[in-house]
Amino acid sequence: MSQSTGIGQFDNHGDIGHTRTTGTVKYDAGREEYLVGGGGENMWFASDAFQFVWKEWSGDVSLAADVRWIGAAGNAHRKACLLIRQSLDPDAPYVDAALHGDGLTSLQYREVRGGPTREIQCNVSGPRRLRIEREGDEVFMSIAPEGAQLHAAGGSFRIALHDPYFVGLGVCAHDSNAFEQAVFSRIALGRPQSATGGRVLESTLETIAIASTDRRAIYTTRDHIEAPNWSRNGEYFLFNGNGRIYRLPVQGGTPQALDLDFATRCNNDHGLSPDGTMLAISDQSQGGKSFIYTLPVVGGTPVRVTQSGPSYWHGWSPDGLTLAFCGERNGEFDIYTIPAAGGTERRLTTAPGLDDGPDYSPDGRYIYFNSERTGTMQVWRMKPDGTNQQQMTADEYNNWFPHPSPDGKWIVFLSYAKDVHGHPENKDVMLRLMPAEGGEIRVLAKLFGGQGTINVPSWSPNSEMVAFVSYRLAAP
Repeated sequence: MSQSTGIGQFDNHGDIGHTRTTGTVKYDAGREEYLVGGGGENMWFASDAFQFVWKEWSGDVSLAADVRWIGAAGNAHRKACLLIRQSLDPDAPYVDAALHGDGLTSLQYREVRGGPTREIQCNVSGPRRLRIEREGDEVFMSIAPEGAQLHAAGGSFRIALHDPYFVGLGVCAHDSNAFEQAVFSRIALGRPQSATGGRVLESTLETIAIASTDRRAIYTTRDHIEAPNWSRNGEYFLFNGNGRIYRLPVQGGTPQALDLDFATRCNNDHGLSPDGTMLAISDQSQGGKSFIYTLPVVGGTPVRVTQSGPSYWHGWSPDGLTLAFCGERNGEFDIYTIPAAGGTERRLTTAPGLDDGPDYSPDGRYIYFNSERTGTMQVWRMKPDGTNQQQMTADEYNNWFPHPSPDGKWIVFLSYAKDVHGHPENKDVMLRLMPAEGGEIRVLAKLFGGQGTINVPSWSPNSEMVAFVSYRLAAP
């Protein structure tokens, strides 16, 4: 590793991993700019190769800079990064805010030494300024287009780094035969902003690809939003916030509230009919309890389906004729079904304790649900008439809201720690995935969330991605 000492605000620089071309750093004190040049095949998978300009650090940190590439002809995946790195080893745990050659900007991370690299993609291409911050084990990124103020890019995660570690600037050519340069200016290195005025909630609607587990932040707001549904045609999301239901294009943008007439106290239990033309909502605007209503997906006057409450919608049968829901009757929460057109409800579960979250398999053979009848909350399934109730998970977590994929292969669900009772908000949780018939469970994402993250069906129509909401308690 080549290195020198005393480069502006940083201590040293050098090549991390194997690079055919030796990296360079030129510091212009007058302009307070760093021209960083690097080679390297990649910063991804289990090992990295790039040029790093660093400072040893302990405790919380905030690093911000304007970033721009020199030249436009380089590899689309070349990376100019703001880095937090456990060590100078090529396979070290790390997190970075990375601006790619094609404008893609993402929060990338390797949780353990030699482990895989993951990312949370930003929904803004080619921002002018980036900031990466670490508070305790939480790391997050902010971005700013030209002339704008920094704002949250959405999505955060927790990574355990110990003091001391390294913070600084990095450039990777993404081509072992190439040499790329980027300019970092207006460097701001220090401690994160103190939250003296308390914390405010940030909500981010995200998607995750089940094959790669890479995440993408679609929409970030300081409003409290919950429970995304993915439309049947794959073109938009529905979610609730402040008692309303909103529609958002899958590419992001500005959400539009649906006109639901009197229904202005909708909760996070809502979803689409199999043909995508109708919407079921759970609303408590009338009678002081949550009742289930249906209406056209474009909006309109809701038609009441359940006469007893509280009732919370969770699933729609594949033939479109039946709704499955959780209802409290005489102090017990159980799974019920009812004709979508209204009628007599049918109780399917009778075990003591909470049964919740019913969702139909796409072939209509099963209803998956969660139940605490064995002492902790676990995933179960049963036939649509309530018979043959079968436990599908039995592990050290509390598992909630199982949702079968449209192709019938997978079940995604939300997991809390064993000592967490109920499904509260603002907890460290996991999205996990298992085969529909049971078997090995794998972690899709670790995040700060819980209530509102994935209460309702949120699979993409092609069964390749899941939508969810993550949260962060941010400085004002």
